Amino acid sequence: MIRYIRKLVYRHLKQTSGQAVLLLLAIYIASSWLLLSWSQEEALLGSNFFYWLMVTASTVGYGDLSPSTSNGKIVTSLFIIPVGLSLFALVIGKAAAFGAYQWRKGIMGAKTLDLENHILVIGWDGPRTLSLLNLLKLEADQNLKRTICLYTTQEMENPLPGEIEFIRGPSFNDDQAMARACASAASTIIVDTPSDDSTLAAALFATSLNSQAHTIAYFRNEALSKLLKQHCPKVECAPSVSTELLVKAAMDPGSSALHQELVNAGRGMTQYSVTYPAGHPNMRVGEIYNSLKQQYGATLLAVADNTYTTPSLNPALDLCIKPGSVIYYIADQRIHNFDWASLILASE
Repeated sequence: MIRYIRKLVYRHLKQTSGQAVLLLLAIYIASSWLLLSWSQEEALLGSNFFYWLMVTASTVGYGDLSPSTSNGKIVTSLFIIPVGLSLFALVIGKAAAFGAYQWRKGIMGAKTLDLENHILVIGWDGPRTLSLLNLLKLEADQNLKRTICLYTTQEMENPLPGEIEFIRGPSFNDDQAMARACASAASTIIVDTPSDDSTLAAALFATSLNSQAHTIAYFRNEALSKLLKQHCPKVECAPSVSTELLVKAAMDPGSSALHQELVNAGRGMTQYSVTYPAGHPNMRVGEIYNSLKQQYGATLLAVADNTYTTPSLNPALDLCIKPGSVIYYIADQRIHNFDWASLILASE
């Protein structure tokens, strides 16, 4: 019988909602006040009532306040302490369970995030994506501490809890899941799924949600990347270059290591880019090439008319750089504040 009663009480307490717990607390506090009033415990009914009730119900018992009448002692020992201790344990248990539930939701990608100007990575391809996330963290730490969010459809937990945000959805074109990942507020969207077909579908859907974001899609099949460019000209398609790297390494030994140095922000010189801001005059590559090296230790690598055009690698010294052009350079770390007036002046 005792075991049955214990299971019954445990089941009902476990199923108790937050509103029911608040109602029980209110009934307990009101009942305690009425019983103490009936017991004529005037010293416990003043401004110290809630303090004494909390200390007594939690069995801390500092002893600075205590019932003085016989009825007050009976009420305290038979009602206030046992009922209060049960409610105290219930509240702590509910709070702990709620915290664990919220933490678990974040780990499993079930939470609704509140992000903007973040980097959204769509897709999961095992160690490849994990390496991508780690490199993005290195870059993001150098670039205004931007938040990284991973969106995937696979049954998995957050691969980097506490370091990135994580959302899991039923598909790559699910409106609700994409809304939880704040896709419409992302400044950069990277689509890299195990299948080129999924990458194409995800890139098209992401672009429909956020046409202003800089979207990059990785394809193994060049034909699908051309198809995406036809529908979304502003999307940057990153092709697989593994075959080209093998050929270059065969003909020019060390090329693969050189390529890795150029793209790995964790060590050595790395390739970065900057947009030549509006309000400055047109200039030639030769006018800032030397001053860029002298003032910042950077080497100008390429120039493009804008983000969506193919850059001119190793440009001619007389190539014109206009406001809005993208300048690609190699440096030890990203340069955040270019003094363009000083660069132009130094070249004169």
